Amino acid sequence: MKHSYALLLLFLVITLPSQAQRIVFSGRITEAATGQPVPFASLFVPGTTIGITADAEGRYQLTLSQPADTLAASALGFLALKKPVGRQSPQTVNFALRSGAVTLSEVVVRPRENPAYVILRRVQAHKPQNDKRQLKAFEFDSYNRLQTTITDLPARLAKRKVIRDMLALSDSMSKGAGAGNISAKALPIFASEILSRVYTQNHPIRKREEIRRRQLRGLGPREGSVLSQILGSSFQDYNFYSNWQNILGKDFISPIADGWKLAYEYELQDSVFVGQDWCYQLAVQPRRAQDLAFVGTIWITADTYALRKLSLAKSPEANINFVSELRIDQEMTPPEQGAGLPARVRVSVGVKPADNQAGMLVQFNTINSNFERNHERDLAFYDNPVETAANASQIPKDYFDKNRPDSLSRADQTTLAVLDSVRELPSVRSVLDLADVLVNGYKRVGPLDLGPILATYGFNDIEGHRLRFGFRTTPELSRDWLVRAYAAYGFRDGRIKFGVRVNRILERQHWTVLGAEYRHDLDQVALLDNEFGQENPLFDAAARIGRIRGSRPLMRDVRGLSLQTDIIRGFTQKIIVRHQRFTPLYDFAYYNTERRVPGAPTAANITLSELILESRYAHDEVLIETENRRRAIGLMRWPVFVFRYTLGANHIFGSDFKYQKLTFITTQSLQVGIFGRADYRFEAGYIPSTVPYPLLKTHMGNQSPFYNGAAFNLMRYFEFVSDRYASVRVEDHFEGLLLNSLPLLRKLNWRLLASGNVLFGDVRSANRNLSPPRHPSTGEKLPTFQALDHGPYAEVGYGVENIFKVARVDFLHRLTYRNAAEARNFGVKLSLQFKL
Repeated sequence: MKHSYALLLLFLVITLPSQAQRIVFSGRITEAATGQPVPFASLFVPGTTIGITADAEGRYQLTLSQPADTLAASALGFLALKKPVGRQSPQTVNFALRSGAVTLSEVVVRPRENPAYVILRRVQAHKPQNDKRQLKAFEFDSYNRLQTTITDLPARLAKRKVIRDMLALSDSMSKGAGAGNISAKALPIFASEILSRVYTQNHPIRKREEIRRRQLRGLGPREGSVLSQILGSSFQDYNFYSNWQNILGKDFISPIADGWKLAYEYELQDSVFVGQDWCYQLAVQPRRAQDLAFVGTIWITADTYALRKLSLAKSPEANINFVSELRIDQEMTPPEQGAGLPARVRVSVGVKPADNQAGMLVQFNTINSNFERNHERDLAFYDNPVETAANASQIPKDYFDKNRPDSLSRADQTTLAVLDSVRELPSVRSVLDLADVLVNGYKRVGPLDLGPILATYGFNDIEGHRLRFGFRTTPELSRDWLVRAYAAYGFRDGRIKFGVRVNRILERQHWTVLGAEYRHDLDQVALLDNEFGQENPLFDAAARIGRIRGSRPLMRDVRGLSLQTDIIRGFTQKIIVRHQRFTPLYDFAYYNTERRVPGAPTAANITLSELILESRYAHDEVLIETENRRRAIGLMRWPVFVFRYTLGANHIFGSDFKYQKLTFITTQSLQVGIFGRADYRFEAGYIPSTVPYPLLKTHMGNQSPFYNGAAFNLMRYFEFVSDRYASVRVEDHFEGLLLNSLPLLRKLNWRLLASGNVLFGDVRSANRNLSPPRHPSTGEKLPTFQALDHGPYAEVGYGVENIFKVARVDFLHRLTYRNAAEARNFGVKLSLQFKL
């Protein structure tokens, strides 16, 4: 008996631990054809309910409390694959899935009712509790990795020296790493890794990202450039609870939008676990293949009807140019933690201009952690949307190897090693320098940027051949000072022109900038105080080319001081003190006394002393600080308002006039549902003073064959001048509406558009009578101007864009002033544009 108890005790000692043993399986699920990860694939034990879902990188870890002899992996669009496993722990089991049909689980459907519709209605009802916009605030740590690869390299491109050098480097390092050679068809060119803390407040909407560590590899942007500032997590933020997702400047409708039933078809495929949450698996596809919508799978939790994860791609036939691939895989935090926040995001964007050209693949991988909800902060905390730590790039070489929240594949490791060395190739550095010139307009030479290159040479009928040399300082000289200067010479008029502008950044939190300017150069009446000008090198250069004598040219001397600051976020104040002198280069005169009758004294030159006050409010504008400048990026939901007041002081520094000008401008880009996106600009101005017509508002016409969105396209140059006016410009891009529904046209991917411009204006009699009808010396008739005396000027247009993906044709009708001399009542304008 004692021996029996002893044997029983020995049996229990031996067997119980084995039954309590936990077996851990881990690995990765990839595509057999490409080696790319299969996001959110299912990993399970056949014949049981045990299983998990892989993450966005295709990685999984499954822990079993009892042995299993087989594991299986499956995903939508792939054949299921089973593999035998052992009992030891841990085990690494990788799956390479082949494309194929999918066997769906059996679904019981009530008559005339799609079960997916029931789920979608409940998703709508539960949106308030699941949408992160209902949180007061949230924040999290974020790791973001971006990789860019040139794909499908044509043979002719692969023969170029810079590509040959990069391929040779890739080949040698791939062999040295013991990995397969990087194909000549795909060449990695850039990668970045960023660790940051992201903050968001919802009421009002404010965002901030603190970039703590950053590493750029390969042919990336220069440190401090705009692109280097927007590689973090806050610029890959997708919330599918919103009706529309703006991606690459296009508005895609969400599969859980309020109007889901009009845009998508749904199919309930299965019920599976995602983490610890039991979820409905729904397949989605657009009702019209050409619409800007997604095809793929979404997972909805069975108890809270929250979006748990998604795997979506653009519809293959979507009306979008050059984008060969667009895929978003996103996994949300569990509903038990509160409204869903993105835990993992993987975005792939492939761009290919044409079949026989090289393409580009950009991949974003984001992993978020340490979530905190409803921790509100002062609004001033969000004044700087992106802040980069001073030592963000000063990190040990192996810093990300030790702090990266995921692991890299052998191919990724080799890619990063190649990119660390590729910048040092002389041929690559030459290409980077050329690209910098094309993008920024300047050539970096030591501590100076030379340019704008486009303005170096020009030709017009006043100056003849014009040569110009200019430069601006870089942060290598100073982060707080920016100096821009140029000198030009016209070989026909023999005049030297020059200009210099100096800005001093006094304080960065509110971007307080003190500026000074002096300029002596050729200008034109229609372009005085043009709001583009010196910040747009292409416009500035083009304005001095060709026949400009009919545009009423003049020499302009400008001296000015300015001070700019943000009182609060988005509310910018600017004050300018300016002294100007105009010397017309065409026949011009005005009465310089109150006695305005033939024979009264006249003058031609104009001297002005001005005070300009400007307020600008942009509620949700994102401003990025780039070294010693800042720029706005992204689309804004709210309109931008600008108010400008100009006061001219008489008898101060020789000023000839006392006057006032008031200008108000508002602009906005609106998403208008199925009607696409509409852009509008409203402008109004009032000049209550008596001044010569060069100081009034000259409305911009367009006599060229090319469409100009900033002009009235059927109006002649200098056709109308006003001292009080209001105008509205509207342009609606319908994307694929209507044309996507016509079988014979939808394959062309053409897009309809419509435009309308209306201008109200007038000129008071005092301003009409200020200029004599004839020149006081020669007696010749002087050129004058015309006001809008017979109602508003109006024109409408309709057209087609995306012809051969780049061309646009507008058909325009002039609705008023149709009987005016030389009026064109109908016109066709062409333009080229590169739009997705």
